[in-house]
Amino acid sequence: MEKLKFKRILLKLSGESLMGDKGYGIDPQVLNFFSTEVKKVHDAGVQIGIVIGGGNIYRGLNAGDQGIDRVTGDQMGMLATMINSLALQNAIEKKGVFTRLMSAINMEKIAEPYIRRRAQRHLEKGRVVIFGAGTGHPYFSTDTAASLRAVEIQADVIIKGTRVDGVYDSDPEKNPDAFKFQNITYIDILKKNLRVMDLTAVSLCRENNLPMVVFNMNVPDNLLRLVRGENVGTYIFDKEAAETVEPD
Repeated sequence: MEKLKFKRILLKLSGESLMGDKGYGIDPQVLNFFSTEVKKVHDAGVQIGIVIGGGNIYRGLNAGDQGIDRVTGDQMGMLATMINSLALQNAIEKKGVFTRLMSAINMEKIAEPYIRRRAQRHLEKGRVVIFGAGTGHPYFSTDTAASLRAVEIQADVIIKGTRVDGVYDSDPEKNPDAFKFQNITYIDILKKNLRVMDLTAVSLCRENNLPMVVFNMNVPDNLLRLVRGENVGTYIFDKEAAETVEPD
C-alpha cells in the first residue's frame, strides 16, 4: 500500500462539469474520464465519498425566473443530482469498482437511504459511496451537502474539483493577471468574498476544522497526486488545521 496523505476523502463535483463541451446534459467522455480518475485513487487505497451537483440539468436558484417557487425548484434540483449520481455510479462500476448510491430523499427502488453508519461501513469495505439528493432539504446547496457529508463520514479532507487549478482573487478565465493562492484560511475566504463555496458550506468546514482543496479535476492524475500529498491546487483550512493539510 503506497503512502497517502489523505485516506478518506469527500470529492465534490459540479453538475456543470458533466456537460463537457455540450450546453446541457451529460457528456459520456467526461463520465469516462471522471470514473477513470476515481478508480486510480480507489486502487491506491483511498476511501472515497462523492457529492455531485445537478446544474447541468436543473438549478433550483433559477426556479423563480421560470415561475416555480424556490422549494419546488430545489426539490427538482435534488432529483437532477440523482440523475447525475446514477450516471456516475454506472460509469465507475464499469471500471470494476464497487459503489453504493445513497439518497437523502427516500427512493429505495434506485438508491439506499442515507444512514451515516452504513455509509461509513461501505467506505471501510472499499466501496465508493455517492451521496445524492443534496441534504434532502430546500435552501441548501450541494456544496453544503458535501461539507455536511464530509463531516459526518469523518473525511480527512473535502476536495472540490473545478476547471481551474485553485483559488484565485478573481476569475482566471477572464483576468490573466489573477493571483492564485497556494493556501488560504476560511476566514480570508469570507473576508475576501471569494466564491469558492457558499457561506453555509464554508462555515461548516471552518467550525469542524475540515480542510478543503480546490483543484483542476480535468487534468489526468491530478486527483491521485493530490491524495499523495503533492502540491496540487489551493489548500483551505482553519488555522488549527494548517499543519495537517498543507502539502509536503
